[in-house]
Amino acid sequence: MEQQEIKQEIRRLLQERNALLLAHNYQRDEIQDLADITGDSLALSLEAARTDKAVIVFCGVHFMAESAAILAPDKIVLAPRPDAGCPMADMITAEGLREFKKQYPGVPVVTYVNSSAAVKAESDICCTSSNAVNVVASLAEKEVILAPDRNLGRYIAAHVDKTCYFWDGYCPTHERFTLADVEAIKADYPDALFMAHPECPPEVLAQADHICSTSGMYSFAAENPAKQFIVGTEAGILYRLRKENPDKEFILPTTRLVCPNMKLTSLEDILKSLQTMSPRVTVPEEVRAAARLTLDRMLAVPRD
Repeated sequence: MEQQEIKQEIRRLLQERNALLLAHNYQRDEIQDLADITGDSLALSLEAARTDKAVIVFCGVHFMAESAAILAPDKIVLAPRPDAGCPMADMITAEGLREFKKQYPGVPVVTYVNSSAAVKAESDICCTSSNAVNVVASLAEKEVILAPDRNLGRYIAAHVDKTCYFWDGYCPTHERFTLADVEAIKADYPDALFMAHPECPPEVLAQADHICSTSGMYSFAAENPAKQFIVGTEAGILYRLRKENPDKEFILPTTRLVCPNMKLTSLEDILKSLQTMSPRVTVPEEVRAAARLTLDRMLAVPRD
């Protein structure tokens, strides 16, 4: 089948199955183009919980589909490529976190949503890259454990008056982005504004004009009068940035900013998933309930 035929068949099956197609901001261009909704992982999971559709087709990595299953247990959640994992999420286990907590008894655990349901269930509250500082600041305790991303953890620590203990995890894609990359691209584009994701290493963030989540980058680019932006996150974000701002230039500072896991899902995978109604992602109820509590606590934190 030609790509256009595949897209038409996917749209037909989505209607037939009463399904919603969600795509993360880092997915392939053609998948973002086809999706009903694009966004970051938590925003998509909230959409999954809100929709009246019976089936959620989640194009992202595995923990994202799990989050949708946590928030929408009554829905069928399909992950077209269940082998699309997140290396950072895989750097921490529930057992490992339990052992780490023993070193700091009574200290609350703030866990990034980029983590498995089992790890969320061992935590006290979750955070996203956009609300992490607010979440940590909202806690009464003066000490916190931040897991699993050390880079996001250090960014949080610089903005709160608390003692922070970091799990030593990281996003391999953002970790490949170096200070030398920043210096070279800034030399080539001296007038461009540099926006960076807080998963980047601290020395890279120190050079940024604006540090924000992927959703924050869309807002910053749209609202800022600058005409050139250096984009310090995964390459998939360029599709929507360029689509929404055709009069502006968006520059990827290095070709290493590509997540192979985010690029695994293809149109053919989505089609097969809808045809077979598989693979389905489920979370055991005892894990789901505990993980849901950490997400609910996060959502209760006042926003700016």
